[in-house]
Amino acid sequence: MKTVKFIICLLFGLMFINAGLNKFLNYMPMPEMTDEQMTVIGAFVTITWLMPLVGAMEMLGGLLFIFPKTRALGALVIFPVMVGIVLHGLILEPSGLMIALPFFAINLWMIADNWGKYKPMVA
Repeated sequence: MKTVKFIICLLFGLMFINAGLNKFLNYMPMPEMTDEQMTVIGAFVTITWLMPLVGAMEMLGGLLFIFPKTRALGALVIFPVMVGIVLHGLILEPSGLMIALPFFAINLWMIADNWGKYKPMVA
């Protein structure tokens, strides 16, 4: 089970590292977007610091998520990004939920798995 968990976390982390790098290097093609999605992307681009921040957090969270020692922190770093991805899927692109929800479940699994490490922060 430990090996399966590591492989899942490795793939999760690599996916977010890739997504973060794409925010800086733009090497993956963008799918066709609706007018509403274009408006959202336009707002993100207008706030010039937002996409680099999201990309940096995706890369940092993904890297932290890979290693067992830092996975608890990585799960927290990537959590707000995952919430945004799931909300985007729910509101603007329901077809994206087939990918987003399993990744969100993995993120929640790692938060639950590391719950003991978070207790001192709220005690």
